[in-house]
Amino acid sequence: MNIVCLDMEGVLVPEIWIAFAEATGIPELRRTTRDEPDYDKLMKYRLGILKEHGLGLKEIQEVIAGIDPLPGAKEFMDKLRENVQVIILSDTFEQFAMPLMKKLGYPTIFCNTLEVAEDGEITGYRMRVEKSKYSTVKALQSIGFDTIASGDSFNDLGMIDASRAGFLFRSTEAIKKDRSDLKAFEEFDDLYDAIMEACRA
Repeated sequence: MNIVCLDMEGVLVPEIWIAFAEATGIPELRRTTRDEPDYDKLMKYRLGILKEHGLGLKEIQEVIAGIDPLPGAKEFMDKLRENVQVIILSDTFEQFAMPLMKKLGYPTIFCNTLEVAEDGEITGYRMRVEKSKYSTVKALQSIGFDTIASGDSFNDLGMIDASRAGFLFRSTEAIKKDRSDLKAFEEFDDLYDAIMEACRA
């Protein structure tokens, strides 16, 4: 049985941190996993900037409330879920993801958790498991599933490489050049066709 594992930000919804950077006028917050392969380093960098500017969960959630899925993402997910099981594997946090899951029709998502003080300051975060996307794919395989994965960033390459089939979607030119062995798509219809072909293989 196949399970499709998809990244969330950059694939189904806009990058939350980029939207927040634009809303706050803090360009340093535009840095994402497309730029920094070390997620722990990236998050510590982000939390330092939030603390410096006195920003917390409330301000980020207000920006997230105005974010919609990428054009065509909801239709892509609906069509995909009619034919195969789908899990979103994201390094985002449940406090960020749930409003976006509502707009996508409540697909299953495995993500992480923020540690938030009573005053709303984000003081830290808890990863579900180390190398969460890769680890989840391996766990699914250990109980008899074949995985097909797609994402756009450095932190998606582990789950893509570990899967029976894997694709880049709307990735950067640098990643596509570095991983020219992977098929790369820009349109949801093309990604859907590739996933369904992999399911039939």
